[in-house]
Amino acid sequence: MPPQYLPAAGRYQALPYRRCGKSGLKLPAISLGLWHNFGDVDALATGRETLHLAFDNGITHFDLANNYGPPPGSAELNFGKVLAQDFAAYRDELIISTKAGYNMWEGPYGEWGSRKYLLASLDQSLKRMGLEYVDIFYHHRPDPDTPLEESMGALAHAVRQGKALYVGLSNYGPEEAQKAIGLLREMGTPCLIHQPKYSLLVRDPEAGLLDVLGAAGVGCIPFSPLAQGLLSDKYLKGIPDDSRAASSTGFLQREQVTPAVVAQLQQLNAVAQARGQSLAQMALAWLLKDDRVTSVLVGASRPAQLADSLHCLQNLDFSADELARIEQILQKPAETAAA
Repeated sequence: MPPQYLPAAGRYQALPYRRCGKSGLKLPAISLGLWHNFGDVDALATGRETLHLAFDNGITHFDLANNYGPPPGSAELNFGKVLAQDFAAYRDELIISTKAGYNMWEGPYGEWGSRKYLLASLDQSLKRMGLEYVDIFYHHRPDPDTPLEESMGALAHAVRQGKALYVGLSNYGPEEAQKAIGLLREMGTPCLIHQPKYSLLVRDPEAGLLDVLGAAGVGCIPFSPLAQGLLSDKYLKGIPDDSRAASSTGFLQREQVTPAVVAQLQQLNAVAQARGQSLAQMALAWLLKDDRVTSVLVGASRPAQLADSLHCLQNLDFSADELARIEQILQKPAETAAA
């Protein structure tokens, strides 16, 4: 048996908490996502150490989805094991979220946004994690073929059942999000939070979504804040052999890491170095500069990666000159970025 885990006594002084939209809930400025590093292909002992480090440093929010792994479902199963072993006594100090929307099982009811799928998936997630409820249940992506009223009705029903305390959206565009938020409000289950892909290199939420969330009092928690690792030190000299981009599978492909992109990363890194930060730390701090962003989801394959991300909190302020320089670098056309 591993030794009993006792969390750090001063954990709630370690990082800031930010109110989630206009709700009564506060989230840590940095939250831990369990997307790629808690599946059966990963070492559970390493995941356990990472979860310990997170909670010891005040990270109370752990984010999952039904299909996280690999294989799908294994991240929830492994998290459930650590939860039962180490965190059972601290359940009321934790915010645990999960999602449903992507393909999870065979047949016509195993993905998208039907009431059948969403509620069945939530029951499966609760069973895998050994929980009676999750704090936040998300619809993971909009369904073009299911009425929005049905998908939002399923989320509202999950709250009425007591299987979720709050509900959220992920990967919804501005117009879809606005409609969904309105429906949830009418159903008496306000949307708590939206989880979009957002980083220095992926600015889509700035084209209306952040304005929708701000006006509606809905929190925002970006995922992929380091653009699949591009915004780290790893690609400053090209593509390392052991990187995601060097692999034939995965979301970051070799053709995305062009010489022009590497030149942009090097210029951004120079700004970060002048701020006393790594490129990754500056990228996280840059997202947190917007008060509509409640928290930023980071992943970590080992405790040291999480510890490095937490250092972003030591400098969250940007001067006007720094912001202008960052914009200048990012607005350069890719083909001239190396100039």
